[in-house]
Amino acid sequence: MNFIFPKFQGMATLAVLVYFWMFADMVSAAPVSNNQKKNIILMVSDGMGISGVQLARTFRQVRDDLPYTDLLEMDKHLIGTIRTRSESSYITDSAAAGTAFSTGKKSYNKAISVNTDKMPIASIMEALKLQGYKTGLVATTRMTDATPAVFSAHVKSRSDEDRIAQQMLGDHPLGRVPDLILGGGRCHFITNSTEGGCRTDDRNLIEEVKNNGTWRYAGTRAEFDALSTDLTLPILGLFAEGDIPFKIDRDEDVYPSLVEQAQFALTALSNATEDSDQGFFLMIESSRIDHSGHQNDPNAMVREILEYDQTMQEVLKFVEESDTETIVVGVSDHETGGLATLGEKPSDYQAILNATHSGEYLEKQIKDFEGKDDDNKLTTFISEEIIGTGLGITPTEDEVSRVKKQVLAGKDGKVFLALNNLTTSRSKLRWTSEGHSAVDIGVYSFSNSDYLTYKVLNKRDGLAGAHENIDFANFVQSITNIDLEKTTEKIKDIQV
Repeated sequence: MNFIFPKFQGMATLAVLVYFWMFADMVSAAPVSNNQKKNIILMVSDGMGISGVQLARTFRQVRDDLPYTDLLEMDKHLIGTIRTRSESSYITDSAAAGTAFSTGKKSYNKAISVNTDKMPIASIMEALKLQGYKTGLVATTRMTDATPAVFSAHVKSRSDEDRIAQQMLGDHPLGRVPDLILGGGRCHFITNSTEGGCRTDDRNLIEEVKNNGTWRYAGTRAEFDALSTDLTLPILGLFAEGDIPFKIDRDEDVYPSLVEQAQFALTALSNATEDSDQGFFLMIESSRIDHSGHQNDPNAMVREILEYDQTMQEVLKFVEESDTETIVVGVSDHETGGLATLGEKPSDYQAILNATHSGEYLEKQIKDFEGKDDDNKLTTFISEEIIGTGLGITPTEDEVSRVKKQVLAGKDGKVFLALNNLTTSRSKLRWTSEGHSAVDIGVYSFSNSDYLTYKVLNKRDGLAGAHENIDFANFVQSITNIDLEKTTEKIKDIQV
């Protein structure tokens, strides 16, 4: 509830009285406790700051000829902000931020659900699993990456992705914690002696779980589609060796979209809990907003954010149609790129509208170009195919020369930064970093339950207003019977 207080003392007093009367009425009407079956859905927009939301919103308004009053779905559910610092830095990484969300404890950057003494601390997903909840993880990055990992793994450093993969599949004191895993990152499940693998040992975890029947596996688009005929859990879906491509580059005949994966997860988990006394916990991460920020790529960023927003629309539709009390909370682990938007008119967004690919994709196209040794061919290719067609920009000779200089230098990442800068400058954007920033991020929430709505809007143990990132786990504890301290005792012997 937001009130504007007039300067006049009498009016201000009246406004204060009205506010407290309304708040007291809400508190008295709300139940003190609720033991009904619940679903909890956490949506993570990795790397998305408020400026990214504004960029995507305005881009959509320009692209679709919408009025300036048109809002994204997430705009309609903004309830507060979250501070993001880790225990070791004002600027968090995804590992420490995810650890805060999942465990309710601050830790150091790179920590995967371990405390500052590098001892394992339980996640809400583990505690909910012990209560009988079904659980799921969906992401567009590697499933062994930081955010998915913090809910079902415990390692000293996020770089230990081989161990994370093992723990996620059941090498864990609680056995298998997630019942559903959908995303990318096959390589850390397969030995590096096999094509597409990058494990440092000789294990092929995918073959192991297929052979022992502990997981049903899908690795292709066709296999994903076939899952809809049998929703039996547990399900492991790994649809890319590494990260799933950006939305702007993605061939969805090859890779399921975030929307499709989320829809499938909701259906499968809902089906699995239909006759259960407990509901489900699902984490859905739009992972690559973060990567677009690191790469200073507005073309990729707006489309990643809009895909996240479309996913939120689908989740909202599910919640509205569900008979089970369900709460959805949307957060970001941090902002990436330090984006400032300085565009003044629709034409400032034209370069973003024209783009057909990300800088990451176009850099790979140049790397694979067979005519790099011929200066004229390389110049023409960069000018016409990469910048002209890929970015939808008519470049100057100087711009082509700058991109070509980075190509000839042969440093990965420098080419896409040079390419992305061409769109950035035309769109009147500014990036202050290729890393994370310390700014607060938005919190979004909706529910089909009056009780859960009351709880999330309660400023004491809810999420309305300004909060720390650890408060999400505390909020989950307040609406369930989980005990993170007791769960930590049960997982204390896990090998970190």
